[in-house]
Amino acid sequence: MSIGIAFIVVTLILVNALYVAAEFAVVGARVTRVEQLAAQGQRLAAALLPTLRDPLRLDSYIAACQIGITLSSLVLGAFGQATIGLALGAWLDEYTGLEPLTAYAISATTTLVVLTSTQVVFGELIPKTVALQYPVVTAMYTYLPLRWSIVLLSPFITMLNGSGNAVLRLFGVTGEQSHRHVHSPEEIDLLIRESREGGLLETKESRHLREALQLGRHRVRQLMVPARQIANLDLSAPVDQLLADIDASPYTRLIVHRGNPDEILGYIHVKDVVVAIATGFDLNELQSLVRPLLILPDTLTIDRAVSQLRSQRARIALLADEYGDIKGLVSLEDIIGELLGGLSDEFKSGTEEIVARLPDGRWRLYGRMPLYEVDEWIGAFSGSVLKSDQADTLAGWILEQLDTIPEGPCCLRVKGIEFEIASLQGRAIGSVLVQTAQEGRGGKNA
Repeated sequence: MSIGIAFIVVTLILVNALYVAAEFAVVGARVTRVEQLAAQGQRLAAALLPTLRDPLRLDSYIAACQIGITLSSLVLGAFGQATIGLALGAWLDEYTGLEPLTAYAISATTTLVVLTSTQVVFGELIPKTVALQYPVVTAMYTYLPLRWSIVLLSPFITMLNGSGNAVLRLFGVTGEQSHRHVHSPEEIDLLIRESREGGLLETKESRHLREALQLGRHRVRQLMVPARQIANLDLSAPVDQLLADIDASPYTRLIVHRGNPDEILGYIHVKDVVVAIATGFDLNELQSLVRPLLILPDTLTIDRAVSQLRSQRARIALLADEYGDIKGLVSLEDIIGELLGGLSDEFKSGTEEIVARLPDGRWRLYGRMPLYEVDEWIGAFSGSVLKSDQADTLAGWILEQLDTIPEGPCCLRVKGIEFEIASLQGRAIGSVLVQTAQEGRGGKNA
């Protein structure tokens, strides 16, 4: 085989590799990363960005890659058979004594196998692996050749894409958005899981990101502070007692009522009280300092509750059920604390809600923990074990299983998982010990 023939063969394989790498890279490249590089002054990133953002451009880009791969493969096969195949057939015919038909059949088969194997390795597998591992860089450095390819192949792209879309429409499928970089929440959740497993995200970061995806799926009542646990102020008390309660409180906003704790009037901001004292305000008229509270249905999803709080410029809101009864209170601190953790809540009564792994391997969870969080902490429940159409919290789910209000610590076992009520706060479940071993300590089976 002459140097010229070898050069042409290598060139065709490299052309095939270029189109393969460009196709896999542009599909795998993250738009956000390309945007970041473009903002940093990378010219190739800025040139590539419109293609990634526009589904029609992206479709043409990928079509050019596919046509380039097909043409380079066909040309390589035809050229190889016309040169290497014929030369090998003539050599076999002259030096092996084989029949000419047999010699050329063997040479054609050998040439096909060798060229195809070489192209698969160097023109398909290697560029694909590089493109998948470094999609953004590969997409940037293959963009310029592909841009000229799109210009040269534009008649074929238009004709073939039109034919493909026409066939798809016969089956009721539209292909205009086929290559668009859009991910569903479930796919994003999977990406977060994979990033955590690959070591790119810490476990805590992964949990926070996944919880952010759940804001539109869960009710705000799952985050509320129950009405009986709200730290509040009774305006019917003497002024000295009110000032003492305000001074002793670590909070800046205090829920207020008069006489009946169920009849909440609003809240007082400590700043207003300080200003009133400084200006000689009559403290017997503290009720005039009471600010109104936003009231929201307790069935709102968390994201809609956030939207309502923002539109009303409110930090806190009361939650009411369908009968108009106040069920609890939610604040932005509750929601942000759900996402980020570690934030204090101004309206809770001071009860510690700390998740802990005990020396014996059990988990200590708090009763008000939302059901969807439990699996994140103990990592041993299947989704069906704690699934409920009525209960939103671990305590509510346990009460569903018991069918009664517990009068003291007790145990129950569900599908080999043991739950022990460790503490009660009045009639509410305060904390729960969870044993994930198959053998529990006895108790009610569900």
